[in-house]
This record gives sequence, C-alpha cells and structure tokens, in this order.
Amino acid sequence: MGKSAVESFNKWFAVELANRYGDKISMNALVPGFFLTEQNRTLLTNADGTFTSRGESVIRQTPFKRFGKPDELGGALVWLLSDSSRFVTGTTITVDGGFTAFSGV
Repeated sequence: MGKSAVESFNKWFAVELANRYGDKISMNALVPGFFLTEQNRTLLTNADGTFTSRGESVIRQTPFKRFGKPDELGGALVWLLSDSSRFVTGTTITVDGGFTAFSGV
C-alpha cells in the first residue's frame, strides 16, 4: 500500500504542479529495487558474504539474479534532471533488475 500511495501522490502532485506552473516544474519518482548498502547489508548477507534467507528470496525473484549497485541509479537520475526529460512528469522510473516485472513463474 505504501508504494501505491507514493505512486499516486507522485501522479497527483505532477498534475498539481503542471496546473500551477505549466512546464516549469516536473514531478517524477525514482523507484530503486534492492541495492546492497550498509543500511541493509546485514539483512541481506551473512558475515561471510553469503546471502541470508531474505537475500536468497530477493535474488530468486530478481531476473538479473543480483542486487543493484548504488551507482546504477545515476543514469536514470541524470536523465530525469536533464533537458531530455523535460516533457516527462508523473512518471516512476523503476531501477530494480526486473524485480517488479517478475511474476514468479
């Protein structure tokens, strides 16, 4: 429900900003998948570097079969900040190695 709320807010606010400011301000969201960082390292990996049961579950459901690297968010972010995306608003850009697209089959 939380993710749906963020996506709905993003779309609503994009329309609100467009109504108030035209094309001067856009509203988009970057939606990261599972990225191995210091914040979640102990949740996803054991001290020896192997995956915890949660980490294994995430990898099984990720078509790329790996966690993302923080620098892999940069391309989408740079694009959203560039003039190349000036006609884009109310969009969520998902960077997750296919996690949300995978149906589990």
